[in-house]
Amino acid sequence: MYQTRREFLKTSALGAAATTLSGISRVTAVERERPAQHVLPRWRGFNLLEMFTMRSKGDWVAEDFSMMRDWGFNFVRLPMVYRLWINEGDDYNLNEAMLAKVDRAVELAGQNSLHVSLNFHRAPGYSVNREFQEPKSLWKDPEPLKAFCFHWQMMAKRYKGVGSDKLSIDLVNEPPAIGDGMTREDHERVVRTVVGAIREVDPSRLVIADGMNYGNICAPELADLKIGQSTRAYQPMFITHYKASWVNSENFPDPAWPGNGWDRARLERHWAPWIEMARGGVGVHCGEGGVYNRTPHDVTLKWFRDVLEILTQAGIGLAVWNFRGSFGILDSDRKDVEYEDFHGHKLDRKLLDLLREFE
Repeated sequence: MYQTRREFLKTSALGAAATTLSGISRVTAVERERPAQHVLPRWRGFNLLEMFTMRSKGDWVAEDFSMMRDWGFNFVRLPMVYRLWINEGDDYNLNEAMLAKVDRAVELAGQNSLHVSLNFHRAPGYSVNREFQEPKSLWKDPEPLKAFCFHWQMMAKRYKGVGSDKLSIDLVNEPPAIGDGMTREDHERVVRTVVGAIREVDPSRLVIADGMNYGNICAPELADLKIGQSTRAYQPMFITHYKASWVNSENFPDPAWPGNGWDRARLERHWAPWIEMARGGVGVHCGEGGVYNRTPHDVTLKWFRDVLEILTQAGIGLAVWNFRGSFGILDSDRKDVEYEDFHGHKLDRKLLDLLREFE
């Protein structure tokens, strides 16, 4: 997924050949046309939530995978809770029956030509989901970091025969804000430690690290690891999480796009550090994004178009949260959408068509 040393030297030589006698480097046509993000595929798809909470059953719906394929998408992300496949709270006592359900999702993705990204939405010592308080901190304590490495090594062994073009590891969902129980140095230490553990088992496995501050701040200090990094499309939150119960949304202004100090230019500034990092050779993907169903549909579509235009121009793909449900294209329960009946679901055809426009 990343340049070999030979490829790098060849590219450098070509660049040197483009230098004029005056010493001013000329940008080649290929370099001008190449998107900033040129390392990872521009994955486009959705998150599936069948292992997203501690109450989840792992009952994947085969039709979800085939519908994504039929509509031209190429990516599925699986945010998962590691506690679903341990017994009696013992981090090292594995529940094989539940792990077999992860296998099933990987198989369904492969059968439908979807790249599958395995993500720990809850890892030992950390989760943004408040349904359970982890007893120790992944960012500060050695025990959860040890368990974190154990579980990712287990997954790396389990799927070693599946190529990185088909499967990637997304370490932990949305690390916290810097200063909120984690320093930038803590984040770097944890990522470097677990990447090293994974590569002991499978040196070629593609690894993705979510940005800090819940996916909003990139980590160029990790560029030498040759891993991908994942951003988010949830800004501004008064658009994406209007009246959402799990965030502090009581004082959000009424959604308008552009409006309330936000417009396309501000979105471009928000992603500028990510795009600059990508231009330097780090693979970037947007692992989550979307709009909760309480935001008016016309505002949702206007915002989404700007997001998709910015990310696509930069070569960055997007996985919507979610496929079915309050952020999705199916069964989103919006009150201002004229839904289309589709195989027993309520399809938001306008949102689907907008997403497909950016193939």
